[in-house]
Amino acid sequence: MSTPLTEQELHNLAMNIVGKQLEAEGYEFMGVNSKPKKNPQFVCLKDKKLYFIVVRSVPHPLDPKEYDRPLMQKIKEHAQTQKGEAYYAGVGLYNAADRNLPVYLNEAYILEYDGLIKV
Repeated sequence: MSTPLTEQELHNLAMNIVGKQLEAEGYEFMGVNSKPKKNPQFVCLKDKKLYFIVVRSVPHPLDPKEYDRPLMQKIKEHAQTQKGEAYYAGVGLYNAADRNLPVYLNEAYILEYDGLIKV
């Protein structure tokens, strides 16, 4: 019997996906927080500028491009005090066989991720 991924495991998977993209694009990690409710998840430096990035694992049928506006406004205001920028990274993770089922350990999943969204 397959085990559904926990909320923390889905969050870690989303963070790995975003982290690999950031690394490939030359971001330097200043801080990483893997707790889903502790924001931002990544604080990065690139071209002498700070980036504050909130990562969310988004279940079906929610849209990974939609974000919590009040939360992101707070992150943006904090980023501005540091002369930085705020970004949202929503990662849709869905069961490949049936989007209505959970994502299971060691089974195929669909990834819907279009990159960082500037706030």
